[in-house]
Order: sequence, then structure tokens, then C-alpha cells
Amino acid sequence: MALSRPSRSIDLDGKLRTATFLSGTIGPHGSRSCDYFAIDSCEFLQALARIPPTRTGRRGTKNVNEAVPVREEYELLNLDEVRIDPAWALRVPASLALRKSVLPLSSLDGVVQVACLNLDDASTLQTVERYVEHPLNPLLAERESLRRALTRIFGAVSIPGAISGAPMRLRVRDGRANDGDEGSVALSDELMQAALMRGASDIHIDPSERQVRIRLRVDGELETYRDLPSDLHHGLISRFKVLGELDIAEKRAPQDGRFTVSVGATGQRVDVRVATLPTKHGERMTLRLLALDTSGITLEGLGMSPHDLDVFEQAVARPHGLVLLTGPTGSGKSTTLYAALKHRLAAIGGNFITIEDPIEYEIPGVAQVEVDSVDKVGFRKALRSVLRHDPDVIMIGEIRDPETADVALKSALTGHLVFSTLHTNSAAGVVTRLIDMGLQRYLVAATLRLAVAQRLVRRLCPRCRVARPMTSAEAAVLQRPELAGATVYEPSGCLHCAGRGVVGRIGLFELLPMDEALSGAVTRGASESELIQPLRSDGLRLLHDDGIEKALSGETTIQDVLSAVTIW
Repeated sequence: MALSRPSRSIDLDGKLRTATFLSGTIGPHGSRSCDYFAIDSCEFLQALARIPPTRTGRRGTKNVNEAVPVREEYELLNLDEVRIDPAWALRVPASLALRKSVLPLSSLDGVVQVACLNLDDASTLQTVERYVEHPLNPLLAERESLRRALTRIFGAVSIPGAISGAPMRLRVRDGRANDGDEGSVALSDELMQAALMRGASDIHIDPSERQVRIRLRVDGELETYRDLPSDLHHGLISRFKVLGELDIAEKRAPQDGRFTVSVGATGQRVDVRVATLPTKHGERMTLRLLALDTSGITLEGLGMSPHDLDVFEQAVARPHGLVLLTGPTGSGKSTTLYAALKHRLAAIGGNFITIEDPIEYEIPGVAQVEVDSVDKVGFRKALRSVLRHDPDVIMIGEIRDPETADVALKSALTGHLVFSTLHTNSAAGVVTRLIDMGLQRYLVAATLRLAVAQRLVRRLCPRCRVARPMTSAEAAVLQRPELAGATVYEPSGCLHCAGRGVVGRIGLFELLPMDEALSGAVTRGASESELIQPLRSDGLRLLHDDGIEKALSGETTIQDVLSAVTIW
């Protein structure tokens, strides 16, 4: 196997390489190290002389971190800055990866990038190559960053009750995690770990006549993870049914359940919602992954422009009124709501109560109520009860019916700050939707403080994005012909994004604050377009305006903007 040197520069601020050598003579190991560092034997022996001897007086075989200066084009890889693809990392047994400090990262142009501490360990690299079944490009990694990466992947997810030696353990309330055969346990644990490593929001298990396709929804898009033989379907479904406390024998009716996964040394919890659906070729299953920790959710991290952020913060600081978010399912509305609650709680405090279906994140200091339509405890009934608990701020997961809308509006009118969501296409559509629900125009004008429409688009990897000029056709579709030739960006792929070209998602926002002029227009019965047009001349930015701005700044692509918003 021919092992190549790292093919690109990796930022490390001038740290030093690791070299392996034998005391007194260069030897074969030293010779290879000399070749790699582009130094001669004299330089190598001078480096050796700078190494302090051990207690026995021998220098011996040693990792040299301070002897051989790094050539800038061959710097150590910092894995803290690298996005690792679990589809490659998990092909290597945990025992091998941990014992030999070696980790497949991702595939670039058909070559698997492998982090290691010793480029001369041909035996280990050949073993890794057999597991991944692709050519390797070994890369020297920082020792501590590699240790942290190995811990994240092979020792950081705790799911008690799985097979011995597996990198994950499932924690379930009734302790039945060991039910099922060992192969199904191992497969389910691998699948769960891969989903958590990729930051997937959903796992789809789709049976067909000859195979079972496993797909993960990552950054809003479904990606095929693995195709399995159909004979593994029953065991895998049964395993997750046991964890979700579902009836294994029931295969003709849909079922819903849940279990919890603990991640990392801090025990961060991920709630897993399990849903089954009978199909022609067997039960289909979807698992939704909800990280309960909100520590990483902030208003600043949503992607709002400075102007929009200022408008949003002013609305959140109001003592009373109604703040409504709108957008399709999966557009990030819940995340924005949680960020708003955290911001208000930290800045002002007070008595906070939420009504949710389901509770997606846990917020310390907030009383969270989960409603369940099966038990006939809906939003409207829960909201009436919440009002008897003297809340300052109320968050309603979704306004689904006129009764809930009426109670929410009257709550905002009587001194409460109320947050909730609706399903409309634009911020102005919030006004018309409330009126269509039978609410009085003057009440809507008096209580609505801010309407926010939002979408999610993929965020380009800033390290490998590729610039290009905007075409005339794209500028025409955007109804901005003057932008033809402007610089926009496309995804490429590198180690830092696992070859995907994107790293997470970013929001597009449209904010409609209720001012005196808009309030008057609502009271007079203006249509949605009549509400918008006067505000456009005053600088109102619509969803597509925010999208175009983010495409020009290199945060996303023109294609993603066009697929997420309507140009009008």
C-alpha cells in the first residue's frame, strides 16, 4: 500500500511534528521520518540530540514533538476543526481505533482521509484500509485533538443496556434494553450513534421487497446511510419497539413511543420519538431525535441581520403583547421561540410557562407543560389552566384552532407576553390568518407586536466554498437583473465539512413589527399585499431579500434560497 503525504496545508499555528526514531542510528524508521519531513540525516541526529534522555539514560524510540521543526506545508491536523463522517469512522472497530489511535474521517474524491499519530505504522494503516475498502490518505493529527475525537465517537454516547463492548448504551425507563438478539442490538446502537454524530434530526427505516433502506435527515435533507438485507428488518424494528415501549406483536396499526439517550460525559440527553406505520412490505419506522439541552441556542446564533435582531429583541422585551412566528414544518420556529424565551428569562426574568406538543428542549427556570390530544388535554384547555398560575410570559407551541387563538389574544391583551406559531407563507399572512379564524381586526391590531416568517437553508462551509459569478438567468429569477455577475458561492467539500460542502443551517427571516401605520391598515381591513407595499418603500425586508443578502455574503447558495422562498 502506497501511503501519500498530506495533500493540503492544515492550520496549526506552527506547532511541531511527531517523528519516530532509534537512538544512535537513523534506522528505517528514522529514514522514513527524514523523508517525510524533508530533512537529511544530520538534521535528524541534531534533533535527536535535543531530546532529553529517559531515566535510564537512553533516548530510545520516542515521540518527538519539540525536535523537528514543522515545514508549513505539512502541519498537524486539529480534529477539533474537522467534521467527521460516521459512515467512515464506524467502519473501524472501536478496539482498533482506540488502541492504535487511528480514525477514518471522510472520503474526498474516493480517498479516505485517516487521522493517525504515526505515519510509519504501515501494518495498522493496511488494516484500516481493509476495513474501509478504499485507498487511504493518512494525516498526522494533534494527539489531544485525536484523543478527544476518539472519545466523542467511541466513548461519548452512553446508552445503558446494549451489548458488551459497543460504543453506545441505551437508557430506557423500564430496563428492557437488552431484549432482542445481539446482532439487532449492535445494529441499532450503530445506527443511533451515526445519527447523533451527523447531527441528524430524523432516522427513517424504509422496508421494501428485497432490502431495508436507512436514511438520515441531516441539515434538512434526507441522506441514504445504509441498505440492509430484508431479513434484518424485523429484528431492528423490534429492538426500537422495545426501547420505545411499544407492542412488538402489533404490526397492523400505527404506534408511538419514546426513549432517552444520554450523550457525553455531561450526560446531555436526547429524546427519541418512535413512530411506526404499516406498509406493504412491513412496518416503516421514523425516529425523531430531540436534543433536550438549550445551551447552544441563542438569538445571536439564529442568523438574523443586526437590524432584524434589534427589532426582535425589542419585541421580546415588551411587557405584554403577542409575538407570532410562521413558516412550514421544519423551518426552525421552535428553535427561535426557545431562543426568545432564554433571552427574556436572562434579561428580565419572571414567571414563564410553556404549553408544548411535544416538549422539544428543556429550559431551566421555565415550567413546561406537555399536552396530549389522546388524553384530551389540548392547547386551549391547558392555556386556560395556565392563566390561573400568574404567568408573565406564556409560550404556546402552536395556535391550531380559533378557540386557542382567542384565548391567546385575550391573554396578550390582559398583560401577558405570549409567544406562539402559525402556518402561513409570510409575516403579513399572520394578520389575515388570525382574522380568518374569526378574531376582531381591532384586537389583532391592538395585541400583535411582531410577526416573523422564517425558513432554513444550508450554511456553506466557509473553508471550501467556491466563488463564481451569478448568471443572468439567476438574476432574472430573483428579479434583480443588476446582480448579474455578482459573486456568489457553491459548496465544494473538505475535511472540515466531511466532504459535504455545508455545515449546518442558517435562518432566513422576515420581520413585520406592528407600528401605528400598520395597525391602522389592519383595522381598516387592508389585504395582505396592501399591508406589505407601503412598508417596502420604508425598507421592509422580505424573506427573499434576506436570502439574497446571505447568498451574496457566502453564507448559502442561490439554489437554496430559490428552493426555500417565493420571489414576489
